[in-house]
Amino acid sequence: RYIDYWMGHGAMLLGHAHPAVVEAVQAQVSRGTHAGGNTRAEMDWARLMMDLVPCAESVKFTSSGTEATLLALRAARAYTGKSRIIKFEGHFHGWHDYVACGVTPPYDTPMSAGIPEAVQQSVILAPFNNAAAFTAALDSSDDIAAVILEPGGSFDDTIPSDPAFLAHVRQETARRGVVLIFDEVVTGFRYAVGGCQEYFNIIPDLTTLAKVMAGGLNGGAVVGRQSIMEIFDPKPDDTWRRYQMVPHPGTFNANPLSAAAGVAALQLIATGEPTKRAQEMTGLLIEGINDVLERRSVPGCAYGRAS
Repeated sequence: RYIDYWMGHGAMLLGHAHPAVVEAVQAQVSRGTHAGGNTRAEMDWARLMMDLVPCAESVKFTSSGTEATLLALRAARAYTGKSRIIKFEGHFHGWHDYVACGVTPPYDTPMSAGIPEAVQQSVILAPFNNAAAFTAALDSSDDIAAVILEPGGSFDDTIPSDPAFLAHVRQETARRGVVLIFDEVVTGFRYAVGGCQEYFNIIPDLTTLAKVMAGGLNGGAVVGRQSIMEIFDPKPDDTWRRYQMVPHPGTFNANPLSAAAGVAALQLIATGEPTKRAQEMTGLLIEGINDVLERRSVPGCAYGRAS
């Protein structure tokens, strides 16, 4: 027997092969695996996210968390008419060019080869949990479109966020008209049913989601304030379509199988029980590891705010 502590990179909040998810996916397979258009399941999936995630006034689906952060940054640039972003050292937002810097030390070196220097220059790196440094980063340019961060903390919450710092970031971005993006691909539906934004009661402008939201299948989304999300909606104006609208094509966006799994999962998560159970198990694990370390006189500790 094996105990799975990794749980599908954090996607399997309900565990493997949960009966409700299996039944939903099996039923959808018999109806078709890909529609090439909108489905009822997609609508139900979006409504559940709008009910559960505080900032979610509108939903746009992607196929992964990386695509979600890429789309959110593009939307922020289009909405503000500005081009630069602030990203924090140690925060991971996927593998696309705009977030490939500042992931691991040395922070001035991208996590991958093949990242254009011009792209790197559009990203301002700042140390996390440092209010003065963040304010200085905001003051360094009048061309900042967005701030993106993992609200739980860097390195998958290994360095936890300071709630006072998150409040400072929210206050300063709101005051300056900079779009605040919470990357809740990891923390969404885990810190609380509504994610970190519910847990800390700090509401961003946009949120990126993936992992838990799709019930163990592939899927991602950008959710957020309607005034920003309207940037995705076509209008009967050729100038708008060409210069202001942000299209987001994707063959498998809101794929029916993912939608079916996501609806089944989020209906269960909406009860609060899966998140509560995961927190309880996390507490037992932390307590047990610390007990062993103490009994064995091993320096160190296990810690964490959420599953």
